[in-house]
Amino acid sequence: MTTLVFVHGWSVTNTSTYGALPQRLQQQATANGTPLNLADIWLSEYVSFDDTVTMGDLVRAFDHALRDLHLIGSSFACVTHSTGGPVVREWLRARRERPGAYSTIRLSHLVMLAPANFGSALAQLGLGMLGELKSSWNGVEPGRRILDWLELGSAESLSLNLDHIHGSDLAANNQYLFVLTGDRPDRSLYDHINSYTGEDGSDGVVRIAAANLNAHHAVLASQTSGPTSDALALNLTRAPRTAFKLIAGASHSGSTQGIMAAAPAATVEAILRCLRVSDLETYARLCDAFEAENAMRDADKVELEPVGPFSPRVHIHDARSLLIVRLTDEAGEALGGSRFLLDAGLPPNPDWMPQGCLLDRQANSRAPHVLSLFLNYALLAGDARVADPRNSRKTLRAAMSNHRPYGADIQPADLNGLVHHALAHTTASDDLFDALAPHQTTVLDVVLPRKVHEGVFRLTQTLTPEDFSHPVAGAVIP
Repeated sequence: MTTLVFVHGWSVTNTSTYGALPQRLQQQATANGTPLNLADIWLSEYVSFDDTVTMGDLVRAFDHALRDLHLIGSSFACVTHSTGGPVVREWLRARRERPGAYSTIRLSHLVMLAPANFGSALAQLGLGMLGELKSSWNGVEPGRRILDWLELGSAESLSLNLDHIHGSDLAANNQYLFVLTGDRPDRSLYDHINSYTGEDGSDGVVRIAAANLNAHHAVLASQTSGPTSDALALNLTRAPRTAFKLIAGASHSGSTQGIMAAAPAATVEAILRCLRVSDLETYARLCDAFEAENAMRDADKVELEPVGPFSPRVHIHDARSLLIVRLTDEAGEALGGSRFLLDAGLPPNPDWMPQGCLLDRQANSRAPHVLSLFLNYALLAGDARVADPRNSRKTLRAAMSNHRPYGADIQPADLNGLVHHALAHTTASDDLFDALAPHQTTVLDVVLPRKVHEGVFRLTQTLTPEDFSHPVAGAVIP
């Protein structure tokens, strides 16, 4: 078997974070007839807890460290956890964009455990008070530059992910990506100060949709433009297919349920299935198998959480979607202060959105015009009755109908002036639901026309001095 490199996540200060996973992989591989010697396993030790370290610094240092490997052949495989996934993906992009500056060592398999590919809602917390407390306890810094990358909707993460969505299929070049992520938080690690740590649709740190690389890029741009209202048409691009599997019962971290630290049998088995992929055909078969297994997990979606002497707390693990919205105009200017509203039905009405479909809304702290909306995909799609597993005749949730089509209204802050923007809405023929998918992220660029009036620049033949400090706007330039 090829050399196997493990790469940990953010804020790790000890290789104990890998738990028993390397040894169990070795044992199970040997039992399956695929020998994996400990000499072929390398554990990473990288610094993310220094405020001066950037993602680019980690990429350079990772490349330098790889040059010291004694490789079996000229390639290696990599198993990452959390932030380790984006680190290695950024390295792959850097090698492609600057081939002469990076090593020629080839990565054949990248198996990402709970990767924060689109970031984490917890990153804002890490940048705040609790991040400072954690750093004071551990005697290290929070790692602000890495947390900036990890914040939902960061320019850096969107750059990498849009490059992936619009890029070539790496599997066609015999480079195989895999995403394995837990399907629920470890309830014993719930932080009562921060509800994100117990959020359904996540593993307690990273949302399932934010881990998955089967993503979409949608653009709403002007189809018809008027002085007071614009109609925006939808254009959609889908990413190359990536193998994606939910590890049932696994969480982001912890020695009991952690997808890596606990080294559950399901994680070990799934990693070995990934490492056995040898060509495009076997990769496609594994993608199909993972999809079928995910569908079985989604069908069994009720969790009953014990609550001491009280009735258990019910969790319905609906599929969720992450919608990252960037509000700009055609000149690339951020539309700060603008309102983005989802609506449903015909005629469209924000009040007709299914109740409970919007689970969370977070603006990026460095770019407030970038919004991340966490949506209940099952409620948007319409869902069958959910029965109580303790008594199938009892109903936990009645059947829900969909309220399609779904659209969006954009209300800019500047509706008047020499240069302004107009109210905008999606066209009646488009349905934003088509841009969403279960357990997936959609990056939605909303691009409004920029209304520039004639009064911004005029020519005159009047040679006597003339005051134009209070210009007349005039008509909008077509």
